[in-house]
Amino acid sequence: MTNQNRVCCLYRVSTGKQVDYTENHEADIPMQRKACHSFAEKMGWIIVHEEQEEGVSGHKVRAESRDKLQIIKAMAARGEFDIFLVFMFDRIGRIADETPFVVEWFCKHGIQVWSTQEGEQRFDNHTDKLLNYIRFWQADGESEKTSIRTRTSLGQLVEAGHFKGGFAAYGYDLVKSGRFNKKKHELLDLQINEEEAAVVRLIFDKYTSEGYGAQRIATYLNRLGYRTRAGKNWHPASIRGILCNPTYTGVLRSGDSRSDVLPELQIISPQQFDTAQKIREDRSDRAKECPTVPQNTKGQSLLSGNVFCGHCGARLTLTTSGKYRRLRDGSMDKTPRIRHVCYGKTRKQTECDGPTGYTMHILDDIIDKMIREIFRKMKGISKNDLIQARYAKELNLRKSHMVTVKAELSKATETLNILRAEIVRSIQGESAFSQDTLAGLIRDSEAKCSELRNQHEEAEAAVLNEEQLLNQLTDQYEELISWADLYDHATFEAKKMIVNCMIRRVEVFRDYKLNVEFNFDLNQFLNGLDISA
Repeated sequence: MTNQNRVCCLYRVSTGKQVDYTENHEADIPMQRKACHSFAEKMGWIIVHEEQEEGVSGHKVRAESRDKLQIIKAMAARGEFDIFLVFMFDRIGRIADETPFVVEWFCKHGIQVWSTQEGEQRFDNHTDKLLNYIRFWQADGESEKTSIRTRTSLGQLVEAGHFKGGFAAYGYDLVKSGRFNKKKHELLDLQINEEEAAVVRLIFDKYTSEGYGAQRIATYLNRLGYRTRAGKNWHPASIRGILCNPTYTGVLRSGDSRSDVLPELQIISPQQFDTAQKIREDRSDRAKECPTVPQNTKGQSLLSGNVFCGHCGARLTLTTSGKYRRLRDGSMDKTPRIRHVCYGKTRKQTECDGPTGYTMHILDDIIDKMIREIFRKMKGISKNDLIQARYAKELNLRKSHMVTVKAELSKATETLNILRAEIVRSIQGESAFSQDTLAGLIRDSEAKCSELRNQHEEAEAAVLNEEQLLNQLTDQYEELISWADLYDHATFEAKKMIVNCMIRRVEVFRDYKLNVEFNFDLNQFLNGLDISA
């Protein structure tokens, strides 16, 4: 062997599916190896080293992150081979602003760079360099065009209601579709796996109705003996993945493309999925002062994180006392005493003149009776009467707001006109204000007019969009009535979810006097009902 014909080969495929021999003849590794060996034999060269990259994109992964390419560069620097051989130059890479310089690096280190299909890449003159850059610019462009074509094709497939490929989500099986691709391979579609779908429904029910978190759901499933498709215990990350997957609503997706709702693939309703996403969003905002859903439903109190001391404003926290209490008949009560305690007073962070705490079950009973009374009174009023009453009041509020904004806009416009007139007086030397001062005032006034003009347009649109308002109030009514029907027979966890969705904040005063702040949507229906504790 001479020191002029030692060859190092690099084989690369961008997906793991191309590692074995497949119908993708231009890219699989066995084909590249065979072509390089035949070419080297024909040229009288000896292959001394080979490297292969599996599942490495030449378009996305830069040279410094490709371990096998770095090994070859290190060998070249040590003079361990003379010729760098690849099947095609795009096997070295497809990055237009990088790959030409990688090839040039080898040439500058005395290494010939060859392709079995394109011959030798030389840098003898300016034309060689230009052709080299053009070649890899074309390869980069082809890779991008391939990516666009793939995304478009998958998007069209999904929009037509077909599975784009890959693994089936938990809850579904892959079945033969009877359709074939260009390579005569039969395509697969999704089909509901009823046994797994029952678990998916259980996961969503526990999350949306009873407030279970991902960790608690995983523990619950594992204790009942449910296992994943792989036969392993459930992990919270898998639960979160299921809760975020819109496929369970019967909608397939690929990038920005979406299919219509496919009833044959729907495991849960879109409404329940949206509820789950809202719960996730509310729980993720840990800094929120008054959460609309409990962070968890494991606690024994009906209220969770939204109850405060009415005297100092500090949050009330739950504590359990294990001390026995002597009852009036002389017996000892060994039941643990659970209380809402003023955090500010117990930690001496506030000057609180109220009680240190409040017994949990007394406060829960008051809230429970209040919620039941609200539902009782709502059911006593016909749906149409209640919605129409709220509709009329809300519409009047919107009209009043529009009139107020219009008046403010008129006043601001008048002020702006006065300031503009004063500019003329300033130019004539008749104003007490300088032109710079007036220019600043005019800018501020113009900004205020612009803001009020936008507010007036929004207020006017809100008044005109009567149908949207009526639909919104109807949806809110249906949600409240569904809670009312559920509450009496719900589990404690479900009751806790309902209470925390209805109540934004509870302030507790001495002798259990309460100030209850309901969520805004709920206030629209509670207005006018006597719900005082």
